[in-house]
Amino acid sequence: MEEHVAVVGGGQAAAALAIRLRTKGFRGRITIYGDEPWAPYQRPPLSKKYLSGEWKRERLLLRSPSYWSDNDIDIRAGCAVTSLDPVRRTLGRGDDLVGWTKLALTTGASPRPLPSWLSNLENVCELRSLYDAERMQRHFRKGRRLLVIGGGFVGLETAAVAAEAGLRVTVVESAARILERAVCPATSEYFRRLHYAKGVRIVEGCAVRRVVGGPVREAELTSGERLETDLVLVGIGVLPNVELAARAGIETRDGILVDEHGRTSAADVWAAGDCARFPLCGELIRLESVQNAIEQAEAVADDILGEAAPYAPVPWFWSDQYDAKLQIAGWNRGYTEVVACETDRGLSNWYYREGRLVAVDSINDARTFMVAKKLLSQGINVDPSKLTDQAFDPRSLLP
Repeated sequence: MEEHVAVVGGGQAAAALAIRLRTKGFRGRITIYGDEPWAPYQRPPLSKKYLSGEWKRERLLLRSPSYWSDNDIDIRAGCAVTSLDPVRRTLGRGDDLVGWTKLALTTGASPRPLPSWLSNLENVCELRSLYDAERMQRHFRKGRRLLVIGGGFVGLETAAVAAEAGLRVTVVESAARILERAVCPATSEYFRRLHYAKGVRIVEGCAVRRVVGGPVREAELTSGERLETDLVLVGIGVLPNVELAARAGIETRDGILVDEHGRTSAADVWAAGDCARFPLCGELIRLESVQNAIEQAEAVADDILGEAAPYAPVPWFWSDQYDAKLQIAGWNRGYTEVVACETDRGLSNWYYREGRLVAVDSINDARTFMVAKKLLSQGINVDPSKLTDQAFDPRSLLP
């Protein structure tokens, strides 16, 4: 029987997994089933280069159309999988059943459901897919007023692009500060000041209570303030797409649960990317990043090929806002101390948990970011007292 690896989900992780299988000599069938009507494409540029019009759709594609056909990887775009049977090893698309020998779930994540009073309104947008970006582009005009609900990375990146395009932007964040779940107060403060300098207003510790009109003309905040607006972007986070796995009896808990090899609770079924919850740093976590989508998918491909190796990454993330590039290395959850370091190259914030380095934020300082990744991957600690010494170079600690 010919081996058939079916990949459910058509994003970055799906592409990385299929490419890895072929690159390492897998000769069986590979089929990618994606909900969207496009071949796998990059998502991070949607809130940056694509929304601004700097990139065209073709540049988003992870590979040219000919790559997939030349490598005998079957892309079934716009082809939603509606059911799975891990016992019979079939997947369903409507009434059509397809057999597989090994299955990878790369179903990603979707924006949190909007409250009913924000749903199905013409000028209320989300920004997770190419469709979302193109829908938002139709409203993106100089002089218009944009209300961004949510001060996370997508909201702030979109605010930056909008401000540079001449829109008047207000960001409303219900938490005490922007980027609260992702970075320390000092990094939040840097980006708050940057946005203020570019004319973006940021309202923290406040939420939108209701909106008026359809399309929305006005938003009322919990403070009582009323904001006139022409366009609303909602960026309040995402939820992992686990419904298909859960219906098939595969174990889920805020993600599809996998072990250090990406294996699920079902035989010959793996998961990778934004949908997967896996063990790292002594806890079960999900990583919503391009880095994780690629590297975890490649680890799954290796495991499918019988080349098992535990997946234990040093997480890293990035965000571009105006001319500032934030690069994060490590996993800062549970930090107990942050030490700021400023050099002629840029700024960095070093996170410690009980005296042990766990993560570093670097702003316009690529060298520090690269050094931090190496230090963390090799388990090398940095004495926090040395960071305040202008003559200290962390590279000196590397072998």
